[in-house]
Amino acid sequence: MKIRTTLLVGLLAATLSGSAWAAVTAKFAVTLPEKSHQGQGVAKFVELVKAKSQGEIDIKPYYSGALGNDVQVTSALQGGTIEFTVPQTTTLTGMVKAYEILDFPFLFKNSEQAEKVLDGPVGQKLLETLPAHGLVGLAYWENGFFNATNSKHPIARVEDFEGLKFRSIQAKITQETIKALGANPVPLAVPELYTALETRTIDGQGTPNAVIAALKLYEVQKYLSITRHSYGAFIPLVSKAFWDKLTPDQQKILMDSAVEARTYQREVARAQAQSAKDAMAKHGMEINEVSDAEHDRMRERVQPVWQMFIPSVGQDLFDQVQAELK
Repeated sequence: MKIRTTLLVGLLAATLSGSAWAAVTAKFAVTLPEKSHQGQGVAKFVELVKAKSQGEIDIKPYYSGALGNDVQVTSALQGGTIEFTVPQTTTLTGMVKAYEILDFPFLFKNSEQAEKVLDGPVGQKLLETLPAHGLVGLAYWENGFFNATNSKHPIARVEDFEGLKFRSIQAKITQETIKALGANPVPLAVPELYTALETRTIDGQGTPNAVIAALKLYEVQKYLSITRHSYGAFIPLVSKAFWDKLTPDQQKILMDSAVEARTYQREVARAQAQSAKDAMAKHGMEINEVSDAEHDRMRERVQPVWQMFIPSVGQDLFDQVQAELK
């Protein structure tokens, strides 16, 4: 009896200290592989949460889209069947139109400008729209600047887009941007992209360097042009149904860990963008930088797209972004 009592006391003490088993368990759905900039950010976040909670919060990542695509898992968060995911902000534009501001083409000239907007009042204002949709946003991480590849010729001037069949996602702002630049948008899902480029069904596409390399598009594309025509941000999300069950201390641990992981994840993203660029050059891709003057010309060409979407994001939000950029 004494032995049994001692064992029970020991188990109780271990449980309270968090060393026997985790009091909170959760699933984290990740679209990209573990070695990607997205995956490494998630791994760092999970590590930080475990350390800060002394093992009380145990998060298991599921990489490479094992639990579904961004739209599917975001919906699962709203339903409370998955606790975490980290999609690109574009995924949210269907429920919160204001998030389209981050998809405005040529909005940011560099990463510093993007950080200024995302980590400041504008980013916070956007985060505050999410709980009404069953989601809690923790921070903003980096996917990176989108650059153009194609099989025809280098894109050094805006005129070089003319006539190209260019892959587009379903988002209307992306399709309108491609049209404004003079190319023809062809909606395609990522799994169809390689074959479409290989068979010349389309001529080109635009994604961050690390994604271009990961998809091995250098095998079916000759030219990579550093157009920086769009900036992609990831957003670590929590199911509000799960969030509401946590204590304030646990919520703070999640928030602090996402912000702390942000610095690491952005460093990884930028390092991968450069290493991917170097690797693709070794694979024989011809790479050209777009001059600042030509970049400005491209930005000027897409101004009608900005005007088209300002009403849906709101004039006040657009003006606030412009003020911060200045």
